[in-house]
Amino acid sequence: MLRSFLLFLAKADWARNIITHFPPARLAARRFVAGETVEEAIEAIRRLNAKGMTASLDHLGENVSATTDADRTTETYLGLIERVVATPDLAPTTISVKLTALGLDISEAVCLANMQRILERAQEHNIEVTIDMESSDYTERTLRIYRALHGEQGFKNVGTVIQSYLRRSEADMTELAKLGARIRLCKGAYKEPPTVAFQDKRDVDNNFAILTKIFLRPEAVEAGAYLEIATHDDAVIDAAIYHARKNGLSPDQFEFQMLHGVRTQLQERLVANGYRVRIYVPYGSQWYPYFMRRLAERPANLWFFVSNFFRR
Repeated sequence: MLRSFLLFLAKADWARNIITHFPPARLAARRFVAGETVEEAIEAIRRLNAKGMTASLDHLGENVSATTDADRTTETYLGLIERVVATPDLAPTTISVKLTALGLDISEAVCLANMQRILERAQEHNIEVTIDMESSDYTERTLRIYRALHGEQGFKNVGTVIQSYLRRSEADMTELAKLGARIRLCKGAYKEPPTVAFQDKRDVDNNFAILTKIFLRPEAVEAGAYLEIATHDDAVIDAAIYHARKNGLSPDQFEFQMLHGVRTQLQERLVANGYRVRIYVPYGSQWYPYFMRRLAERPANLWFFVSNFFRR
């Protein structure tokens, strides 16, 4: 019930107006968001690089409804790529993009054209781009655009996301493994109906394990599949390591991905044990929906927010 309420607030304009203008709330959000400017995000990435981690940089924003806004976001990402290139010590930073920020709510054609521009610029500089997955309303359209870019148009620098709470994901992962896709596997952070998504955490975790095994099979890796295991769950991480070792995979044949500001000691421990760790680093003024989804994920995140909200 609490999770549903927080996800409801994520879409409520009145709640956005209250929280985004309350200084303690902005302070609490800085745990999960690197800042509102690209300069702040770059400094956060430098700190991660110094600890042996890499980053995936995300300019926050979603659900634009005007072509001019989609074009503006596209230009922002083109500039972001150039900024990464011009800052050599950020390599090998990747870029994360939400399709609704590029016009998916307007039309697939508009969105596809904007993604092509971003991928072409990124490809020139050998930068990988990941298409974020949003709610289940967008899953099929997102995968259709990914297939068009990766398969039909031959962009090998593009990956996408699969969510383990969706019932369809096993079939999707099986197909994507054959395509040699690069996939960020996460649990999922949107409110979905029982017909579409598993509701019990145990079922979500069990499906995560099934999906992990699909991509860590030797035949999938030989086909070019690369798994980015996005979780902070110790049991899920241990299971992934077990299956990788069982299949004779080396630590450079997959990676772990985590969120900025969440379980930093675990991040450092994995690096110390020789595993690749990439941190999702979001920045920008449109941080509110992202921040509320982070609160909805774990009670510990909510407590962190409340303690800062009432701090004087």
